[in-house]
Formats: sequence, structure tokens, C-alpha cells
Amino acid sequence: MRRLLYALPLVAFAAIAAWLLFGLGRDANTVPSALIDKPAPVFNLAAVEGLAQPGLATDDLKGKVALVNVFASWCAPCRVEHPVLMRLAREKRVAVFGISHKDKAADSRRFLAELGNPYSAVGWDNDGRVSLEWGVYGVPETFVVDRQGRIRHRHVGALTEDALARTVMPLVARLERE
Repeated sequence: MRRLLYALPLVAFAAIAAWLLFGLGRDANTVPSALIDKPAPVFNLAAVEGLAQPGLATDDLKGKVALVNVFASWCAPCRVEHPVLMRLAREKRVAVFGISHKDKAADSRRFLAELGNPYSAVGWDNDGRVSLEWGVYGVPETFVVDRQGRIRHRHVGALTEDALARTVMPLVARLERE
């Protein structure tokens, strides 16, 4: 019995070490989502007041492969990823839609006026309800949605050129061929 008592701390240490070893090796931008391969949540968001773009609804995502980017003016990583989104919009290789998450309309307008507006449509999720239905727990997050309106990929954090090249755009190309 005494041996077991002495071994317990060693077993606990080994378990924690294994958890840290395998957990730290994961890509923090790849977060599992219960919504992968499921239809996007049903929603209908109003436009951001004062923007020329319309609001965003579930039906807007059907019939084409699309990226849905959840952003906020107060989000520093959103500023970091914005040039990547602007390039995507210029290239027109994939439709880019935005969800303004828990942001004041004036702040969203100012953010997009300052950095440029890459979105075909921007839904205003003032209370965060729709973002929550998408499983968003922080901004920015970007989702790849297929032609049938199913979520096929979730990217957590700032979208980078590397993430586009390695994961997002190969998936978009594959989905466009399907």
C-alpha cells in the first residue's frame, strides 16, 4: 500500500507531462467544432447601419463557396488579418462575408472605412447571439462554407497568408470542384 502512495505523485506527474507534451504541439488555430459538415445556423442579420452593403442571412451563403469572417473594430488581431481579407476580395477567388460581432455600428463603419471593406455583405450581430450559434468564442474567426451552406472548416484567430495557402484555399478549390 505504501508503494502505491509513493507512486501516485509520479503517475500524476507523468499524466500532466503527457498532456502538456501532446496538447502544446497542436495548432491553436485549428479548434474542433461541432458544426463541421453541418448546415450553417439559420440567421438573418440586419446591415450595419450606414454601410452600403446589405445585411447577411443564411440564404446568402448557399450556391457558392464562401468565407464568413467574424470581426470587431475593437479586435487587434482583426486588424492584423484585414490585409489578407482585402487581397482575397480583390482577387475574387471566393466570396467573403462579414459578421460584425458585438460592435457599435459607428465603430464597425469607421473600422471598414479606415482599412477597406472586403465583404460582399456584413451582418450586424450587436448582441453576439448569431456568433454564439456559430460557436464563436472570440474574434476573429473565419469559416469556410460550401455551396450547400454547410460549414466545412473553422479557423480561429487571425487569418494568415500561411493558413490561406496551406488550408483554406486548397479546401475552397476542392469544394468548388465538387
